Amino acid sequence: MTAGSGSNVGRAAPWITLASLPVLFLAAPAMAQGYPNKVIRMLTTAAGGGSDLNARLIAQPLSVNLGQQIVVDNRPGSIATDVAAKSAPDGYTLLVNGSAVWLLQFLRDSVAYDALKDFAPVTLATNAPCIVAIHPSLPVKNVRELIALAKSRPGQLNYVAGVIGAPPHIAGELFKARAGVNIVQIGYKGIGGGFTDVVAGQIQLMFPTAGSVIPYLNSKRLRALAVTTPEPSQLFPHLPTVAEVLPGFEASAPLAVFAPAGTPAFIVQKLNQEIVRVLNTPELKEKFLNVGIETVGSTPEQLTARMKSDMAVLGKVIRDAGIRAD
Repeated sequence: MTAGSGSNVGRAAPWITLASLPVLFLAAPAMAQGYPNKVIRMLTTAAGGGSDLNARLIAQPLSVNLGQQIVVDNRPGSIATDVAAKSAPDGYTLLVNGSAVWLLQFLRDSVAYDALKDFAPVTLATNAPCIVAIHPSLPVKNVRELIALAKSRPGQLNYVAGVIGAPPHIAGELFKARAGVNIVQIGYKGIGGGFTDVVAGQIQLMFPTAGSVIPYLNSKRLRALAVTTPEPSQLFPHLPTVAEVLPGFEASAPLAVFAPAGTPAFIVQKLNQEIVRVLNTPELKEKFLNVGIETVGSTPEQLTARMKSDMAVLGKVIRDAGIRAD
């Protein structure tokens, strides 16, 4: 259609007039004051997992602040994400999930959503660092020495991958790629068996999340060398970062909150403000730290930036390593 053919492309919709614009601008704050006025559904993964724990810890104080009930709706696997992507963009369906939301596309041949197009990022809520943990008998004191040992014994050191495609596995593959070492990943259906074998000395190292490894470090059955976050962790202030040896290294277990794409900006803003507010309370910070998780509370833009960075860096690691997950 040409410019002179009567097309409305580039024009305001015929019902929007200059006189009506002030009314539209004034309507958004009024609508924001009325939100929420019914139950909010918070979709997340299966009950008992890390995302479920995050969702429940956030939902209780958030419901108080919003003055509305929040129901945590557990769905196994990627079903929660699939359902959230197709839900009405009205602020009454939220998704609480980890980096699988934006990395699953690299682990499977296809997914039912587009992470950057089908969701409105609300906030990066929490983050759990992974820990470079070794059997105490391994003759290294730091990451630099671990890299040197691995290079002197190519293919002879094994590491626990845990669940294929989960943060501890991706952290291990990122370490291999960035350090240029040949360590062999050993997969497990769950992380428990991996801990058993590292503690027994049958496997030399692993990259578990903080909450899962703390009991083993406290009992000195395992020894920690470093954290995988760019900055030192509140949980392990005495530990150096891997990034001090491998600049730019970052591999952790983030947890984010999303709304369906198209959710009005004023609702996203309100949700961001209220969720960040509850995450910044000393009570909730302490609850998360007690299970090995650090609160974040980012802007939507910061969450988007994290997603894009992970997709570029970790997506390449996943492709190069040929990692495939169910």
